[in-house]
Amino acid sequence: MGHLTLWRFISEQWQTIKPVEKVDLTGKTVIITGGNAGLGFEAAKHFATMSPGRLIIACRSEEKGKAALSKLSQDTGYTQAEIWTLDLTRFASVREFADRFEREGGRLDILVENAGIIGSPSYEKTDDGYVSILQTNVISPSLHTLLLLPYMIKTAEEHKTKPRIVQVSSDVHYRAMGKKNKKFADQSNIIDALSSLDYHNQTPLNSHYFDTKLLNVFFVRALQARLAKYPSIIVNAVNPGYCYSGFRSSLSGARAFIDHLMETLVALSTEEGGRQLVWAAVGGSGSEEKLKGGYVSFGKVVEPSDFSISEEGQALEEKYWNQQLDILKGVDPRVKQIVDEYLQN
Repeated sequence: MGHLTLWRFISEQWQTIKPVEKVDLTGKTVIITGGNAGLGFEAAKHFATMSPGRLIIACRSEEKGKAALSKLSQDTGYTQAEIWTLDLTRFASVREFADRFEREGGRLDILVENAGIIGSPSYEKTDDGYVSILQTNVISPSLHTLLLLPYMIKTAEEHKTKPRIVQVSSDVHYRAMGKKNKKFADQSNIIDALSSLDYHNQTPLNSHYFDTKLLNVFFVRALQARLAKYPSIIVNAVNPGYCYSGFRSSLSGARAFIDHLMETLVALSTEEGGRQLVWAAVGGSGSEEKLKGGYVSFGKVVEPSDFSISEEGQALEEKYWNQQLDILKGVDPRVKQIVDEYLQN
C-alpha cells in the first residue's frame, strides 16, 4: 500500500464515498484555514451542521470570508461562524492570528490546516524570503499549528477531550522526491534548497507541489512522535482525493487540459472531498491510536509512500523537522518555549 498505482488511484476515485461523519460539537471550537472556498468551505459547512460552539474560518480576504459566512448561514442555518484573517505568505499574519487567539480564543478542539496553493510557473518569493508554495503549504502551517498547540493541550486537560490537528496532504506525496528533486533535499539545508531558484528551474513544476505534500506528512509524524507526554492530542494527515476545485484554476496550457480531462473522468465532487477532511477531524472513534501520526485516505489510515517510511525518508524527516524548527524559533520566540515545554526529542 506504500505506493500509488494507476489502478489504485482510479478505483479509489470511483468508489462509493461514505456519508459525512457526524458527531456532536456542542461547546467545542473548530478552526479551519482556507475555509472560505473549495474543500475547506465544504468541510466548514459539514462542521456547521454539528453545532460547534465556535467555528473559526481563517482566510486571506475578509471580503471573500464575509461572502462565505453568508452562504454558509444560508445553506446550514448556523450563524456563529467567524472570519479571522490569515495570510500564510506572511509570518507576521500567522503571529497576529495566534495573538488574537490568545486574547479571544479559549478552548480549541479541532484545527484543520487546509489552506494551500498549487504553485506557479514563475519563481515567486514571499517577503519572508521563501518560495511562495513552500511557505504557504508547509512552513506557515507548521508555525500556525505550533503556536496554537498549547491551547489544544489545555483543552484536553481541562475538558478531558481528544483534540485533533489535521493537516491536508494529498496522495501526490507518493510521487514526491524524484531523482531530480531529491538531490536538492539531500543538500545540507533542505528548506533553503527547496526554496532556491535552481530547484524551481531544474525540477518538474508539478513535483514542487508533490514535495510540499510529503513534507506535510513528515511534519505530522514528527510532531505526533514528540507529543508522548500528551497522549490525548491526535495529529494526522489527510488525502481529500482528487476533486473538482477552484484550487487549480491558475493552471494553463497543457496542464489545464490534462486537469480538465481528469476532472471529467475521475474527480470527486468538492463536497465529497470535504467529507474526507471531516472524517480525519472527527471520525475513527474507538480507533484513535491508529490515527496518531497517521495518513488518512478515504476514511481509513493507510500506509504512506514507500520513500517516507524508508530509512532514507525517515532520516530526511528528522533533518526537515530540526531545520524547520530552527527557522520557526527565529520567526517567533514562543516556538522555542512551546517546544521546550511540551515536546520531547
